[in-house]
Amino acid sequence: MAITIAMFNNKGGVSKTTTTFNLGWILADRGHKVVMVDADPQCNLTGMVLDLSGEGALEQFYEEHPGQNLRDALEPAFQSRPRPLEAVDCVTVEGNDNLMLLPGHVGLAEDEVSLGIAQQLSESIQALKNLPGSFRHLFNITADKYDADYVLLDLSPGLGAINQNLVATADFFIVPASPDVFSVMAIESLSKVLPKWTSWANGASNLEALANADYPFPEPNLKFLGMIVQRYRLRSGSPTEAFGRYFEMLDGAIQKTLIPALSKADLLLPQDKYEGAQVEGSHRLASIPDFNTLIANSQQVRKPVFSLTQEDVRRVGKVWETQKANIDTFRETFVGMAERIEKLTS
Repeated sequence: MAITIAMFNNKGGVSKTTTTFNLGWILADRGHKVVMVDADPQCNLTGMVLDLSGEGALEQFYEEHPGQNLRDALEPAFQSRPRPLEAVDCVTVEGNDNLMLLPGHVGLAEDEVSLGIAQQLSESIQALKNLPGSFRHLFNITADKYDADYVLLDLSPGLGAINQNLVATADFFIVPASPDVFSVMAIESLSKVLPKWTSWANGASNLEALANADYPFPEPNLKFLGMIVQRYRLRSGSPTEAFGRYFEMLDGAIQKTLIPALSKADLLLPQDKYEGAQVEGSHRLASIPDFNTLIANSQQVRKPVFSLTQEDVRRVGKVWETQKANIDTFRETFVGMAERIEKLTS
């Protein structure tokens, strides 16, 4: 069965989508079959894979490919249709046959209320019992269809019912963050929220109604893979002084608040696992500084940063040499992160 990894932080603007896309690609490059799921109603990951530059392009995609997105695929469960969920016909990412996308839908947020009610009342209202287990069931059967090794979930920021469900039923989660005061505050929030979600999932998995549903709610076994700290500037190879101070604050919040909370909730792997994977201090899977225009170039050509060419970035001479060095560094960073994830999830 595929390993499901949720990319989650309730703070926005921490490059969850960019990380999901580049990580999925590098894992696929390393021989794994990967399904990326766009579970953010903003559909940014879908936009990184599909050409949505034309007016109404996303709506046109929905019309031409009915059922080929997360919301439509879940409709039999959410609308109580008399037919089972079916594996999604994913989009193969251009340039990488091992990488698939389960596209998102802008209307997914409309199902938030239904799922929230179901997760609170499914024991007493039988019509709702199939909703809490439907997401993970859909991911499993879709992964089986493609013989996938990994399912990567790109989640929206926020603490709603959908994120609660997707994080709590995942096998692992990664927290992308930035060295700023808002990420420090988010770490403190996650320290409270994640144990609550785990407690809820443990209780839900023991409910008879959910255990006997068409899509049984899985017994949770969520574990923390680590942090990815990004979106900061370097000077002479190190974070600038301002970002350096926030690195210290972020590391402090992780070590003093997040890790003890996750440990108490049994959300950590054994320490020797992290050490064996050479995870950096403060449970950091990777540190990724800003690469100026490379992220924008990547999004424009719908390719990972480490696959950008001189033609893609349109630079010559020393400027291109600098960009090429940054591209190579980006690849090394993601190869290292992929190796750690492979060891941690083995």
